[in-house]
Amino acid sequence: MLHSNRLNLFLLLLIIFGASGCDRPSAATVGDTPVAGQRLKVVTTTGMVTDLVRAVAGDHADVLPLMGPGIDPHLFKPTRNDVKKLYEADAVFYSGLMLEHRMEEALEQLAGTGRNVFAVTEKLDRNRLRSPPDFAGQYDPHVWMDVSLWSECLPLVADKLASLDPEHATDFQQRAQAAQAEMKELHEYIRRVIESIPPENRVLVTAHDAFGYFSVSYGIEVRSVQGVTTESEAGIQDVNALVDFLVEKKLPAIFVESSVNSKNIQAVIEGCQSRGVTVKIGGELYSDAMGAGGTYEGTYIGMLDANATRIAHALGGTPPARGFREKLEPPQK
Repeated sequence: MLHSNRLNLFLLLLIIFGASGCDRPSAATVGDTPVAGQRLKVVTTTGMVTDLVRAVAGDHADVLPLMGPGIDPHLFKPTRNDVKKLYEADAVFYSGLMLEHRMEEALEQLAGTGRNVFAVTEKLDRNRLRSPPDFAGQYDPHVWMDVSLWSECLPLVADKLASLDPEHATDFQQRAQAAQAEMKELHEYIRRVIESIPPENRVLVTAHDAFGYFSVSYGIEVRSVQGVTTESEAGIQDVNALVDFLVEKKLPAIFVESSVNSKNIQAVIEGCQSRGVTVKIGGELYSDAMGAGGTYEGTYIGMLDANATRIAHALGGTPPARGFREKLEPPQK
């Protein structure tokens, strides 16, 4: 749970901003009705949520993310400026399922003040969610790793935006449907390239357990050093257990993550070397954050395309050299 001092700081800042402008409407709305010619101001948390909302909103909203490339949402703490953005927004969209662990209670408190705050995973079928035994009875929040499951968040985004801007409701619904169609194509692409990996190599080893949904949906075993959240600490036993597994399995590659410190993966590699087994890094994967802004990998489609294509290539599969949309850099030989 969020520490009480962090929550109290958030609430104090909320009171400050509320006191300074509680009678002043936002730039885009008066009450629940958009001002003609003005766009909604929407604040989002992770890059994946940002991309989801932008896909639906199109030109009808300014979407402002709190977390940039390489930011770990498990550890993210909102600054005073972030709180100001949250308060001034017409709507706030976040992932939920305790992904934004250190700010989730604060978001719930913000919702309690009557603001429009929505978890995009709110209406997902709980029977399709993972419940890892080491995650304190919570659901695994990394649902975007299953493209078909993440696409089911789009109707909620469309409905919530339509409730704030009814004039463009049809456009929101059409854009959500178009995004779902593209994500269905990506889902099938990932299945094909993962199936191209030789069965004996179909094991994905990463820094933390962010690929559980990827594992279930695309048929690849997943091993990691850390648990579901990067707030957990990897111990010597965790490292040694993974070294034992790799020495026996002799996989061609393991992977680092863009938003997670690579020290534990390096410890695993060194442990394998001490036992006469060379393990190479197959590439950098995007787990809790997308790639750099303005790049293909800085989009949700590009993020998952890069992940699947790099995994398949490094583990002996036969993916297209430039990926799903022919936008990736070819792998180095």
